[in-house]
Amino acid sequence: MADVRVTYDKTANAAYVYLTDPQVRTKSSRMYPCDPVEVGGVINLDFDEQGRLIGIEVLAANSKLPEYLLESSEYLDAGGA
Repeated sequence: MADVRVTYDKTANAAYVYLTDPQVRTKSSRMYPCDPVEVGGVINLDFDEQGRLIGIEVLAANSKLPEYLLESSEYLDAGGA
């Protein structure tokens, strides 16, 4: 199973799940916002130029993602230190 990089900003309560090779910088060319009413929050899907899913942004992350995932994430602010 591949390792997935997850970053988390506790202050903003926002997480990003990277679905790309960590050694390759991939640019997002299109973002698809999921319906906030349907998912009970804001989740954005990022796609590259070939239409491949490259990342998932999750706002209100502590109510949408498992606690173990957030605890093992790379913290982008002092909230996780």
